Amino acid sequence: MVAGWSLGRAEILDFRAPVADKEVSRNFGEVAVAGVLDGIRVLDFGRYIAGPYCATLLGDLGAEVIRIEKVKGGEDRYTVPVTAGGEGGTFIQMARNKRGMTLDPRAPEGREIVAKLVATADVVVANLPPQTLEAMGLDYESLKAIKPDIILTTNSMFGSGGPYSHRVGFDGVGQAMSGTMHLSGYADEPMKAYPPFVDFGTALYSALGTLAALIARKETGRGQKVETSLLGTAISFNNAAIIEQAMVAPDRVGTGNRGQTAGPADVFRTRDGWVLVQIVGQPLFERWARLMGENHWLTDPRFASDQARGDNRDALSARMAPWCAERTTADCVAELDAARIPSGPVLSPQEALADPHILAKQFIKALDYPGLPAPAPVAPAPVDLSETPADCFERAPLLGEHTDHILADLGYDDAAIAALREREVI
Repeated sequence: MVAGWSLGRAEILDFRAPVADKEVSRNFGEVAVAGVLDGIRVLDFGRYIAGPYCATLLGDLGAEVIRIEKVKGGEDRYTVPVTAGGEGGTFIQMARNKRGMTLDPRAPEGREIVAKLVATADVVVANLPPQTLEAMGLDYESLKAIKPDIILTTNSMFGSGGPYSHRVGFDGVGQAMSGTMHLSGYADEPMKAYPPFVDFGTALYSALGTLAALIARKETGRGQKVETSLLGTAISFNNAAIIEQAMVAPDRVGTGNRGQTAGPADVFRTRDGWVLVQIVGQPLFERWARLMGENHWLTDPRFASDQARGDNRDALSARMAPWCAERTTADCVAELDAARIPSGPVLSPQEALADPHILAKQFIKALDYPGLPAPAPVAPAPVDLSETPADCFERAPLLGEHTDHILADLGYDDAAIAALREREVI
């Protein structure tokens, strides 16, 4: 358990179906944790980020989450390895607050176990293409036949329906097809963002939809299918640019870090690094002109509005660049802050680990895992709930760590579990 974790339970909303005749308490070791989703069981069949992180967020809110992966481990367990056993940083982040079991859901005995698990669950999370869901018996109709009030939360690259629904893809495909990459980078080189924000955004939308479905089920007693897609997320995040293109057709291309709709908005070299400055709105521009000691910027019609400043961004960046080059990054940030102008140093991941505000706000917390050289800096959900806080507090499971216990809860004895393992069903 992460040091300092505490949770006082006040009166909280009960998301269980009104007809529920069970209450699943969530216990990790000897620590009982109550959260806003206490009593909700989630089956996580997710892969990589969009599905698993949705389940992670539900787990942060108190749901009991069972991660179900391949007998030899899912691919996402071993992406970018950081432990002696080969587990990756994404897995360390995504699998917190989960119990882990291995299972082959395509085997007849595996399908039987899936059905028994579904009968005990409230939510199934599976970011798989529609045809794969059907093949594994995880499509909504199959699940509903087992438990009528089940909620299926699913996402895929393109969603069901439409000419691309059969295709697979990752975060980068969403960035590419939404216009985002075209507007990032440069005119002759589209650029993908390093963090997979489309994946994480889809996970957030999925968690939001799941919470809405749980609220609706509380009122109606009925479950439903919650569906999101990576391309849908990417389009929604880049919607303003798409609206602008449809209405006034500016045919924008990438300009690197230099903003196109306000200014000065750019990354500037300092004496010892880089600093980002972002000025949007007339009050900020006026403060910037005063900081420069040059009021003529305020009377020049080329800079009379945000869009005009964006159109004439090169002149503004050309003025700001020497001002930053004469100062250290710390001095730039201090003077800009004194003028109430948004700015920030460009930090490497190593520098972010040591940033005093990141540490003080506990945007990263130490979470250990077997085989790590030291506890990992895991980012909890950055949402502060005053009465029912969400947090990360339990490490990711070892491969199949809780399989036997989960099967025992379903009624399997030791001999039956051993036989399943012998046949590589688990």
